[in-house]
Amino acid sequence: MDLIIRSATLQGREGRHDIGIRGDRIAAIAPGLPERAAREIDAAGDLVTPALVEIHIHLDAVLTVGDPRHNRSGSLFEGIEIWGERVKSLTHEDVKRRATTALKWMLAHGVTYVRTHVDVCDPTLTALQALLEVREEVAEVITLQIVAFPQQGIYSFPDGEALMARAVEMGVDVIGGIPHYEWTREYGERDVRTALRLAAEYDRLADLHCDETDDDQSRFLELVAAETIRLGLQGRVTASHTTAMHSYNNAYAYRLIRWMRHAGVHVITNPLDNAVLQGRFDAYPIRRGFTRVKELLANGINVCIGHDSIMDPWYPLGVGDPLQACFVMVHYGHMSGRDELETMLDLVTTRAAACFGAEEYGLEEGKRADLVLFDAPTAVDAVRTLAARRAVVSRGRVVAETRPARSTVRWQGREEEVRFLI
Repeated sequence: MDLIIRSATLQGREGRHDIGIRGDRIAAIAPGLPERAAREIDAAGDLVTPALVEIHIHLDAVLTVGDPRHNRSGSLFEGIEIWGERVKSLTHEDVKRRATTALKWMLAHGVTYVRTHVDVCDPTLTALQALLEVREEVAEVITLQIVAFPQQGIYSFPDGEALMARAVEMGVDVIGGIPHYEWTREYGERDVRTALRLAAEYDRLADLHCDETDDDQSRFLELVAAETIRLGLQGRVTASHTTAMHSYNNAYAYRLIRWMRHAGVHVITNPLDNAVLQGRFDAYPIRRGFTRVKELLANGINVCIGHDSIMDPWYPLGVGDPLQACFVMVHYGHMSGRDELETMLDLVTTRAAACFGAEEYGLEEGKRADLVLFDAPTAVDAVRTLAARRAVVSRGRVVAETRPARSTVRWQGREEEVRFLI
């Protein structure tokens, strides 16, 4: 063995297990492996999971907060306006520097799979060219998928359709769209049809920003499901955000969810951004800006969680940690039931990996050794404490380590360590 993680807690398995790694593969999982390894890590009962998957981020925009100006209203639309100004000053080196910095942050938090959207409403496609280079440069550590994302709309931006086609020819992995931001309903329908047609023609996945609004009349998701079925793309299409579903009447939502299940559409919810962007036009009570996560899960639809933004015009906070998004989802999504808490990590691991299409992923013998060791004994404790990632393994190698902070209290005449565990 090249590496053994000893005495680890694994979700869904009783007792403690050793994980033996040879090369870039998981060679064995069992209690008390007799083999020895060049390096051994004592998990001491802490949780090991497959690597985290960042399924929705915008690497071209990360770390631009305040440049050229801050988002004073905090709204989605002002954020898009600011980004439209910032795009004009993008350079190849600027995009690569910021994206690489953010990827390092995510890697430190256990992320080795990343799907990034990149704005292709730019005649020079500067950001896309930069991120295509980044994809190759980080490939030994992080699997990066790139989405051709028409931030200003395929038909509301000059030559938008031609730019999408150029992006596909340049080698993007996923086709994007943004129908609710198009100028008219008709443009929005063309946006959906074009994105899914390109996905079918070029054998790509599709991931559309869809109905990211509080408007209950924004209903492009039904067309996404219908076109997915018509084109035979079941299981290959993702709808991101879908926040308008929060405001749909229940009869319509029930009908829509049934069609989504039939189409095998994945759904990505982005709690951090949508918690601050949605409901901006409401008087009290102010709506929660999330899709119907609990109902979707109950109906067998694959739902996963994305970070979306890190310090950009839409979200001024963030450190690239998917657990922060999980933590917010627990609260705003009313997902504090015990079963919900115990499966929350699935939304940034196994469920997100299914959306990503990561075929070699999983904590099983023979799978690629992409793993995370948390400074917590259970999945619930990991989310509750936003636990540090003690070790991150990518392709069988330890690529990131964190020394967890330790707190002590002076109590009744003696000093004690506090780990915030019971």
